[in-house]
Amino acid sequence: MDLTGNEIIQVNISGYDKPGLTTSLTDILAKYDAFILDIGQANIHQTLTLGILFSTEPDKSGFIMKELLFKASELGVQIGFKAISPEDYAQWVGRQGKNRYIVTLLGRSITARQISDVTAVIFRHGLNIDAIKRLTGRIPLVEDNGRTKSSIEFSIRGMLTHEDRAALQADLVHTCSEGLDFSFQKDDIYRRSRRLICFDMDSTLIHTECIDQLAERAGVGDEVKAITASAMRGEIDFTESFTQRVALLKGLDESVMEDIARNLPFNEGLERMMMILKRVGYKTAILSGGFTYFGKYLQQKFGFDYVYANELEIVDGKLTGRYIGDVVDGRRKAELLRLLCQVEHINLEQAVAVGDGANDLPMLGLAGLGIAYHAKPKVRAGARQSISSIGLDGILYFLGLKDSQIDP
Repeated sequence: MDLTGNEIIQVNISGYDKPGLTTSLTDILAKYDAFILDIGQANIHQTLTLGILFSTEPDKSGFIMKELLFKASELGVQIGFKAISPEDYAQWVGRQGKNRYIVTLLGRSITARQISDVTAVIFRHGLNIDAIKRLTGRIPLVEDNGRTKSSIEFSIRGMLTHEDRAALQADLVHTCSEGLDFSFQKDDIYRRSRRLICFDMDSTLIHTECIDQLAERAGVGDEVKAITASAMRGEIDFTESFTQRVALLKGLDESVMEDIARNLPFNEGLERMMMILKRVGYKTAILSGGFTYFGKYLQQKFGFDYVYANELEIVDGKLTGRYIGDVVDGRRKAELLRLLCQVEHINLEQAVAVGDGANDLPMLGLAGLGIAYHAKPKVRAGARQSISSIGLDGILYFLGLKDSQIDP
């Protein structure tokens, strides 16, 4: 195909959307054997915006534009034409070699000011916005249950070194105010083929620390909570803290665990997230520094594929204050993530890890997408993405899923 010598024309159409509109306009281009170089269409509240870039022989361009103009008038839409020079077109084609990135904004609501601030960051770092789309459903004018969600995805293009990318990430962290989360990802083959998601359990999937609840029943709540808080802040070694806390549970009746499991407070969005992840074929795993008993309960209720946690020793229906096997700490979580990727025959870049504590940082850093969920400041600072504004189903938007595609 040689288009040398042809005219290049950009057509922009806008107006009330009607069935068959795109067919009517492209049929005219087909009639004159025009070659479509690019095409894009978007609909906002039944208003169509359509752009077509085409190439045609010079002696046909006048007839094409005349017929397009008449057809647009007949359809009741606005149409405009712009001639594109071969030099401008070549420059546009050259930009295709640049890397593509995805910036996803997430919150209960997203304001014009927040969008303005984020797009200003993108501009300052020399990146160009190719497309913007809303991932969440249409926003009602009145919503009083406090469970609204809003997510917008920007597809951007440009060349970034490792240092440039770190600087942009830091700029976005500084810019995004409280109540707004963001994800910044390279738009490559791995982002489009995530297959495995590994979750911490306590304070991530459930709104509690199970060991704290066991401690309350054993009458040692304050002592255990103090050790737990110190460990989650990364102030003491996790294995050491775990051993200390489990020892304080000695003598607790096994039936207490069943009662706690039946009343676990699930974090917002857990059920919806798991339903959709299973529907689209993701493998899911619990990698927890908590206890297998509660992990198995969640597995039975929500269908997790794998559970790795700590096994409490029980003799004659009583906790002995000891555990069985190796402690699932931060290092072990990272090892298990690697192992599961091998079992599932996927690359680490196709894995997602979600957690809230310091012992989750190794797996968050190892996975292709690491998400700090309602996490401590140290963990948010160490993770590439975080969610603090909404529930667990916010993860679906970081995966690029859209409400209109995943909800019945």
